[in-house]
Parts: sequence; C-alpha cells; structure tokens
Amino acid sequence: MPLRVPYIYYRKMIQEYVYESANVLEIGAGMGENTEFLLATGAKVYATDISEHSLSVMGKRFNTNKLTTQVADMEKLPFADQSFDVIVSAGSLSYGDNDKVLNEIHRVLKVKGVFIVIDSLNNNPIYRFNRYIHYLKGERSLSVIERAPDLKLLDKYGQKFDKIETQFFGSISYLVPLMNKIFGEQSSTKIVNNIDKIFTIKRSVFKFVMIVKK
Repeated sequence: MPLRVPYIYYRKMIQEYVYESANVLEIGAGMGENTEFLLATGAKVYATDISEHSLSVMGKRFNTNKLTTQVADMEKLPFADQSFDVIVSAGSLSYGDNDKVLNEIHRVLKVKGVFIVIDSLNNNPIYRFNRYIHYLKGERSLSVIERAPDLKLLDKYGQKFDKIETQFFGSISYLVPLMNKIFGEQSSTKIVNNIDKIFTIKRSVFKFVMIVKK
C-alpha cells in the first residue's frame, strides 16, 4: 500500500543509523507503536511522551531493561545537553511549539548525532482541508493543525543542523483511492513510488522522512 512506503523507509533509516551501543531518545512515543522496532536494534531506548497513561501501557507491553519510559514535555526535555546519539520522532512534531522542539532536539543531541523523523507535510491544501475537517469533528486540536510541519520548518532544521537529507512521499496520495479502483493496489503503489522518485513535488507530498546530523 502506498501509505506504508514512508514508514518502511523510516525503519530502514533507523536500521542504518541506530547501533547497539547507542543511547536513543524517542519523543512523542505514545503507546510504543514504533518503539518495538527501535528496541530490536539492541540500543538503549528512552521513550518519552506527555501522557503518563500511554507510557504505562508501553511499559507493560515491553519487558526489557533496554527501555526507559519517562513523562516529558518535548518543549522542555528533562535531559542534559548532548545526552543522545540518536533522536527519533514518528508523527509527533505538531504536538509542540516548532521552534522550542527544534532547539531542544539540537540541545540534547550529541555532536555528530542524528535526528530521524517521519511526519506529515502541511503544504498541500487538500491535506490541510482534511485536517481541518477532523478538527471540526473534534478529532484534532487547532494547535496541532497549526503546528503541522511544512517546508519552512524543514528549512529551519537545515539552518540549525550541519547536514540534512529529506525524502518526500505520496505526491499524489490523494488520488490513491481512485487509482486503487482503476489499477488495483499493487499497481497503484508502483505508480505512486515511481512518481515520487522521478518528480520532487514537495508542495503536494503527504509524508516526509528527514535525517539531520549535528
């Protein structure tokens, strides 16, 4: 399915950059939807979230001394400067003030450390409208919508960090439901992937994976 492709790439980047002796910080970890894959690397994982309940569920889910859970506000992380080799985030950037979160990530990341993030991009008007509908239904807060990552935010990360690599996915994802009916899921996935590889239509993409190095 086309929507799985960016997550496959995100996990591929984790496999590439996370090593067994690394200290890894996961921000906005939730109930551990992506934590299991981090733990599989053998690294020491510090999973943080603003929700104590979510972390409690995670703690029961994973029984390993490689995992430490801690309630934390991503705008003010309770860790010393340069504490982590790798920091990861999956869909959580919009839950904090963008500038504060960026500065905290930079602060607690070691020199030559890596920040890996997968998130939605908010430049496509179709996706912005869809998120606003979810807000009207009470399924999202207005602050989360307003803080959704956009190309300007990615530029800020590029200015703050030493190196940045970004892959964009789903430049025609809004057409996938129709394409599935016409071409089938497998063929639709190939078409979407090929368009993403050939054309860089940043303003219409659905997801991005960004790797920044300090």
